[in-house]
Amino acid sequence: MSISGRKIKVGVFGARRGMTMINVLAKHPDAELVAICDKAEYLHKKFEKMAREADLKVTIYSDFDKFFNHDMDAVVLANYANQHAPYAIKLLKSGRHVLSEVLPVQTLAEAVSLVEAVEESGKVYSYAENYCYFPATQEMKRLYRLGEIGEFMHGEGEYVHDCESIWPFITYGDKNHWRNNMYSTYYCTHSLGPIIAITGTRPVKVVGFETPNVENMAAVGYKGGTSGMIVMQMNNGATAKSLHGNLKREPASIWYCIYGKKGMMETDRWHEGVSRINIYKEGNSLTPYEISYRPAPRIKSELAKRTVGHGGSDFYTVHYFLEKILGRPDGEECINVYQALDMGLPGILAYRSICNGNIPIEVPDFRDKSVREKYRNDNWCTDPEIAGENVAPYCSFSSPEIPDSVYENVKKVWENSIKEEV
Repeated sequence: MSISGRKIKVGVFGARRGMTMINVLAKHPDAELVAICDKAEYLHKKFEKMAREADLKVTIYSDFDKFFNHDMDAVVLANYANQHAPYAIKLLKSGRHVLSEVLPVQTLAEAVSLVEAVEESGKVYSYAENYCYFPATQEMKRLYRLGEIGEFMHGEGEYVHDCESIWPFITYGDKNHWRNNMYSTYYCTHSLGPIIAITGTRPVKVVGFETPNVENMAAVGYKGGTSGMIVMQMNNGATAKSLHGNLKREPASIWYCIYGKKGMMETDRWHEGVSRINIYKEGNSLTPYEISYRPAPRIKSELAKRTVGHGGSDFYTVHYFLEKILGRPDGEECINVYQALDMGLPGILAYRSICNGNIPIEVPDFRDKSVREKYRNDNWCTDPEIAGENVAPYCSFSSPEIPDSVYENVKKVWENSIKEEV
């Protein structure tokens, strides 16, 4: 149950997104939640109350450096999506295990540094792409690895989520918030990640496409393309398509489809989503057409059952991380740093494809040390503080001019919501 007979001491950096992970860690038999860090001090009272009610000794910080010096074996990074890599690298070098929320890196240079930090530290790095742990996506992986539909030929993944209505509550009216400044293909691992996790393949070549920025998203401060599409060749010759963005659709589309040489399987398109799997197997004796069912949970513990964040998938990212640290078999379900980059780098390179006339671009495999040097100083991204003169545009169709008054209005909406929450 432990490291040298004790529970694993875990801290969480980023309390808003980290809320579900905090709830899992507070009750997990192998974990001791010891510290939480978030700059939003209005959240501190909520966590102080939670700690009292659960009889936990949890220190709450607003300053990362003080949090960093806390006695911890492992840290969950649930801070801003474009800032995971620098913190992961620092924590790994200090001898801590890291569970990183989406996304793994912002640039290819960060990818090189992250891989080398993991290799040099010998610590566990796990990527918390929770969409790989839905009931249906876990079942698809199990069936694929059993050879039920044959070798992978084509896959599709979608994460179409119109975030216009919740934009004030996830960007806070901050003009420079990463969500306002991200490009269309950046946030790709929810749609692409499960395809890679299910099949064990990796993209070797990508082409990107995007749709223009639309008025409703510009009206809440977003500067990038409305949706991004990545078309890929995989290392076994298969093809894949990943679509994500703020296209108009309700409910949100979280959908995956895998074609093999002997059949295919996909999640439900509408009502039951990633809780249901539909399968066609050539020559199946039960039916010449399809099989459809709701997979049982992979783990049937009470804690797993009570964890509702993202369809229960947030339990698995934390649980498998702890299992990996403890050297248990279920720890192999973790997404390691190489596979995390297989999921994340196509988004960066697909946008480079878009900005260069939709040309095909090779995806480097940083398992190969000889490949890394070419990208060690590649800081191309939309963040001028990171990219310097190599800064990327927000949208290939040209970004809208958004007045400061838009961000001021969005901030007011967010501040009013905080008053209600407090």
